[in-house]
Amino acid sequence: MTVGLRHSAARILPLAWPVLVGQLAVLAFGTVDTVLVARASALDLAALAIGGAAYITVFIGLMGVVLAVGPIAGQLFGAKQLHDAGRQLHQAGWLALALSVIGCAALLFPQPFLALSRASPEVGEKVHGYLAALAFALPPALLFTAFRGFNTSVSRPKIVMSVQLVGLALKVPLSALLVFGWGEHVPALGATGCGIATALVMWGQLAVAVWVVRRDGFYAPFGLHTGGIAPPDRASLVALVKLGVPMGLSVLIEVTGFTFMAFFIARMGTTPVAGHQLASNLVAMLFMVPLSLGNATATLVAQRIGAADLPDARRLGWHGLLIALLIAAGLGTTVYAAREGVLGLYTGNAAIVAAAMPLLAWVAVFHIADAGQALTSFVLRAHRITTVPLLIYAFAIWGVGLGGGFVLGFDTLGLAPPALHGARGFWAAATLGLAIAALGLGGFLQWVLRQRQRDEIPAGA
Repeated sequence: MTVGLRHSAARILPLAWPVLVGQLAVLAFGTVDTVLVARASALDLAALAIGGAAYITVFIGLMGVVLAVGPIAGQLFGAKQLHDAGRQLHQAGWLALALSVIGCAALLFPQPFLALSRASPEVGEKVHGYLAALAFALPPALLFTAFRGFNTSVSRPKIVMSVQLVGLALKVPLSALLVFGWGEHVPALGATGCGIATALVMWGQLAVAVWVVRRDGFYAPFGLHTGGIAPPDRASLVALVKLGVPMGLSVLIEVTGFTFMAFFIARMGTTPVAGHQLASNLVAMLFMVPLSLGNATATLVAQRIGAADLPDARRLGWHGLLIALLIAAGLGTTVYAAREGVLGLYTGNAAIVAAAMPLLAWVAVFHIADAGQALTSFVLRAHRITTVPLLIYAFAIWGVGLGGGFVLGFDTLGLAPPALHGARGFWAAATLGLAIAALGLGGFLQWVLRQRQRDEIPAGA
């Protein structure tokens, strides 16, 4: 490792690990609910699966829009325009509230999700209850996303991590209480109890975030201790929406490109989809590493752009990508080498293990490609460029990945080799799609940097 790469790693990793821990805590919310509801009833578990997919689809897309506060506030922070950076937090809060209206409507009227899943009336009733509770959770979740994006942009991810860990500590007993009930005092609510617990925790996290901003002296230079909440500003909101909508759509494409694999593989039977579920859960956990590295790298890149230090911004971007690829290669290789033991941790069902085993070869390569596209995407967002990445994602992930997987997995053209039939075809195409996305985004990033270096165009101009 070169001296320059070591120096970049020493700047990136201290920002990355709190994001990693915090995101693992968020991921654990869903894991806790699944484990608890699985012990309650199969009906509630089905409702949790459908309702959870609906909530993730709505929340992730809207979250991506709100997170536009990160690149904007990061550049202002790097330029030492602290009051302007602080105002971005208020504007992101207004945007989060506006988006909550749209999101809550989708959660309160989930008929499209129920139609897609073909849920029975009994399951549908439970899904309604679960999503109604999560509609109450969505506004604080999006407002906390604004808090998270702002703190990440000003190199303060540890406070977000701390609040998320406290939220997880509250979530576990609260979910257990509401899922199973407690004597005559608290009825057993099943999946709906999980939704209520999430809503209560989200409002609690938001209350802590507001208290921290008002009491912690760190936020005083940003003007967040005086003057109250800034009113909505049209120019700031337009800038957030212009940057955030392509970001949100890009994230939505990533999520749906992957979740729709499960819908299609489910048509092949319970064993193939169970094997796919194990592989996809591994990928989700592994992705937390490049996700955290991408957040940290983008934070530093945006700050250096704001400080008009473009050479350092370029160096950090490329070094962040290299670090992520090296770590991804190590993790992917380790998972593949230990695949039998890893799958044994999930289940002792030999049929499911046999279905998942060949997929783990794709998981290793998939994770490397996933890390590459994630890092380049984050760096481009730091440069406030999101529209072209959206088009690349649509082609690579939906077109090549999901479309190609359907052609291979079901052999619709009669040309796919037997080794790529079934779930393996979907994973092969998804891996290829991510690789194309990574190469396309990387090539576009290189072109952008050369253009700006040659023409000396300020970032965000």
